[in-house]
Amino acid sequence: MLEVSDLHVSYGKIEAVRGVGLSVRPGEITLVLGANGAGKSTTLKAIAGLVPPLRGSVTLDGAETTGQAPHRLVRRGLALVPEGRRVFGPLSVAENLRLGGYTAGKRCEETLARVYDTFPILAERRNGAAGLLSGGEQQMLAFGRALMSQPKVVLMDEPSMGLAPVVVDSILAKVRQMADEGIGVLMVEQNAEAGLDVTDQVVAMARGEVVYTGASGDARNHASVLRAFLGEAALAGPGA
Repeated sequence: MLEVSDLHVSYGKIEAVRGVGLSVRPGEITLVLGANGAGKSTTLKAIAGLVPPLRGSVTLDGAETTGQAPHRLVRRGLALVPEGRRVFGPLSVAENLRLGGYTAGKRCEETLARVYDTFPILAERRNGAAGLLSGGEQQMLAFGRALMSQPKVVLMDEPSMGLAPVVVDSILAKVRQMADEGIGVLMVEQNAEAGLDVTDQVVAMARGEVVYTGASGDARNHASVLRAFLGEAALAGPGA
């Protein structure tokens, strides 16, 4: 569904992403692992149209989308859940969700009802300010806002960041549920151990390049390869 080939992204003279290739299939989660500065988030931003690539190709559903504006990509079926949630704090939960559904047209209310079914806490707090939600609830709101555009592929940047371990398990279970309903997910996640529990494919990056690609089960069997680029603490997860 999503194919990235030979992607290069530069910030001035610094080439942050060098020849990255990866794919995301319907109903599957592709996990991108790597240490800080590996180029993970830059890759997501380039796919989402937030950063212009130097060269390379991004296709969605077989159609070239490289370098297209973010709002056009949303209409094509691509949604981003950004690092840090980025909810609109003064607005209500319902208003945040409706902002995400601006492409849904007449189906906005129908989609909103499905989001509330998926995240009952958002239905309970629909009239409250988004800024008053807990970190985990704000992450659910960011998920729901992305789902409002009825995406084919969802890009997720560090969904567990800043959350307690028990909340992380719940959040990643929702990501798995999203994929099981047919959506392709490309997820950047620092918590390698938790991420491996829910994903199908793994891409490891170092210094802007892909250094490992394989099924999640195989990645566990090649832990020595991942440790070489991610470090022991990343594979062991929190508390290591």
